Amino acid sequence: MTAELTGRVALVAGATRGAGRAMAVELGRAGALVYVTGRTTRDRVSEVGRPTETIEQTAELVTAAGGTGIAVPTDHLEPAQVKALIERIDREQGRLDVLVNSVWGGDHLLQFHTKLWDLDLADGLRMFRLGIDTHVITSHYALPLMNRRPGGLLVEVTDGTASFNRTYRENLCFDLTKNAPHRIAFGLAAEVRELGGTVVSLTPGFLRSEEMLDHFGVTEETWREAVAKEPHFAIAESPALIGRAVRALAADPDKARWSGRSLSSGQLAKEYDFTDTDGSRPDCFGYFEDVVFGGKDATAADYR
Repeated sequence: MTAELTGRVALVAGATRGAGRAMAVELGRAGALVYVTGRTTRDRVSEVGRPTETIEQTAELVTAAGGTGIAVPTDHLEPAQVKALIERIDREQGRLDVLVNSVWGGDHLLQFHTKLWDLDLADGLRMFRLGIDTHVITSHYALPLMNRRPGGLLVEVTDGTASFNRTYRENLCFDLTKNAPHRIAFGLAAEVRELGGTVVSLTPGFLRSEEMLDHFGVTEETWREAVAKEPHFAIAESPALIGRAVRALAADPDKARWSGRSLSSGQLAKEYDFTDTDGSRPDCFGYFEDVVFGGKDATAADYR
């Protein structure tokens, strides 16, 4: 990776853990100053209920990687808090070059293989709030600052490419929530085009987040032990892969060619020639399309 982002200012909204944390760290590794936001701090725990992962930790990891990390506790469902956040970035830096909308925190609400009429309606509507409203609110306040200079990048983080999500995600509210960022990116790409901005939607593959590792009872060092329980976990990728994808995008002077498109970490790993932490280049969505859905006689190893 040769991405160089010294002097750039980024905001990773939803950087407490997982993909958000990794993207913030990789932007820092390239020299960026990164504001990291979320609801879980050393003094307060969000509804996700994971007190060991905080935005302060993320900011420290950004700084340790070579950037400057600044933690700002923010509930992105509260317009006043988001407005104050952007005003602070403007006051302190006078610019915003990269915005990553990675707010989610709704996995604990999921009920897969459940009909709409059997879903907990409050949980379903909460997913809309966490995964759609937060993104729209944040972009509303942040884009005027980012649009001051051509070359800005907005990344809408979601789950599944637009192509992959043509397959029903087995929960209507989740399906709608994770398809919305593709349309947000498509629409905002049109709105910022004349201002020189780039907007994309981006998804990781089968992510080895902290929560997923805990679910399978493994660690990042022992993750392959979970393949016996879930064979498709063999294609899993570390959060670093999507972090490196954002870093490469942000540093690409020709990134506008991607604007309005649905992208994946594996796709960009091929395009920009980077790998995951183990040196492999997992193509999660190729594996699912060809092998899981298409019946091709192959293994996950053939897609790493």
